[in-house]
Amino acid sequence: MDSQVSFCSTSTAFCFVFFSFTLLFSLFSLLVFVLRSKLWCNCETCQAYLTSSWIREFDNLCDWYTHLLKKSTTGTIHIHVIGNIITANPVNVEHVLKNRFENYPKGKPFSNLLGDLLGRGIFNVDGDSWKFQRKMASLELGGVSVRAHAFDIVKSEIQSRLLPLLSSVAGKEQVLDLQDVFRRFSFDNICKFSFGLDPGCLKLSLPASEFAEAFDLASKFSAQRGQAYSPLLWKVKRLLNLGTEKQLKEAIKVLDEFAQEMIDQRRKEGFSGRNDLLSRFMSTIHDDKYLRDIVISFLLAGRDTVASGLTSFFWLLTQHPEVESAIRDELERVVGSSDEQFASFNQMREMHYLHAALYESLRLFPPVQFDSKFAQEDDILPDGTFLRKGTRVTYHPYAMGRMEQVWGSDCLEFKPERWLKNEKYIPQDLYKFPVFQAGKRVCLGKEIAVVEMKCVVLAVIKRFKIQVPGLNQAPRFVPGLTATLRGGLPVLFQEREA
Repeated sequence: MDSQVSFCSTSTAFCFVFFSFTLLFSLFSLLVFVLRSKLWCNCETCQAYLTSSWIREFDNLCDWYTHLLKKSTTGTIHIHVIGNIITANPVNVEHVLKNRFENYPKGKPFSNLLGDLLGRGIFNVDGDSWKFQRKMASLELGGVSVRAHAFDIVKSEIQSRLLPLLSSVAGKEQVLDLQDVFRRFSFDNICKFSFGLDPGCLKLSLPASEFAEAFDLASKFSAQRGQAYSPLLWKVKRLLNLGTEKQLKEAIKVLDEFAQEMIDQRRKEGFSGRNDLLSRFMSTIHDDKYLRDIVISFLLAGRDTVASGLTSFFWLLTQHPEVESAIRDELERVVGSSDEQFASFNQMREMHYLHAALYESLRLFPPVQFDSKFAQEDDILPDGTFLRKGTRVTYHPYAMGRMEQVWGSDCLEFKPERWLKNEKYIPQDLYKFPVFQAGKRVCLGKEIAVVEMKCVVLAVIKRFKIQVPGLNQAPRFVPGLTATLRGGLPVLFQEREA
């Protein structure tokens, strides 16, 4: 009995000492962070950031950043309190993404933020691991058979689920959240493409999916880590398993169990001859955790970005019916009076106005509004900005689309014609339009994503009229890894006359 009491006392003492040490170490680390980060900075910009006083004038943080970048003579600003240099200068973007690529990796701070969710996936690593996954993904995603497979998945989802859902509410004054519809649509597609699994999120009943909900929560709470003034705040919460960190852990557990179940099932049934990414990668990778990280990364990239891009595009169409009419005219001119529900690859290549309209939408509302790297060594940007080793540097596609010196005096207008010359699409410099990144990290799935968006746009506007009820307000975004409209996009549908 005495030995049990002694053991309990020893255990209690050990726990007390451990947590006391952890607390003291965390406080000490926080003090060091404060001293190094200048959290007391009294400059106008830093005070506005710390007190969130910018909210009085701007609906979105990205709009405040845009305002500051427009006022800057170099198109670059410095938020001292978070050690972040933000730029909307294309020359700087090219320097970071191409000319000095090796000096600007994702960096350990970024990898830590998304490490629990993405692990060693391609979007969260640098160096040899990134090169290996990049080469492997390039071989897989660049193949004609893979693209044809992705096209078939998208067509099937549109024909069997998206159009029947929209038809079921058309003409009934029933408001549908188009953002939610597109998130469900893209999640079904990317799960089929990545895992060979159909979660059925876009069935007529719009069912709940434990995997989709866990994925949403994991993305949301991972993004919230980046909004903390100090990484110590979320690290202490994770250590103590509190609040959002506890919820993040639970959500990731669901993702891990699901991924492992899919891997085990594929090993049992065999993966040769299958077209999904998991099966393709399993032929060369035998580490289950690594497989999980790779496929979850593709889920993140292929789901939220496409849904965000489609949501913004249809919001813009409701504000600019002349653009919708021009797309419909082009569709009729290229496809003719054919009863075919979908345009072919070759026919879509001939639709230059559609392509221009999509890119113009992405210019104004990029799904990923900003992206950050960390300087490995001291450097000087082309505009003269000095970066000390370890400094975070962020390029801001959302702001770049609103810079007069980049896009001209009409930069705030939705104007597909700026991408056309003699009615032919003319590409722009990737470093003034880094929506799909640029340089060595340019998005490998860009063509697949753009084709998916085109298929949806053509199928929907061919058959339905869309209206946003009530007042049309400027978009307000929820903070996150991708641009998500606060409150969704409520719309009404009306079937067009045959």
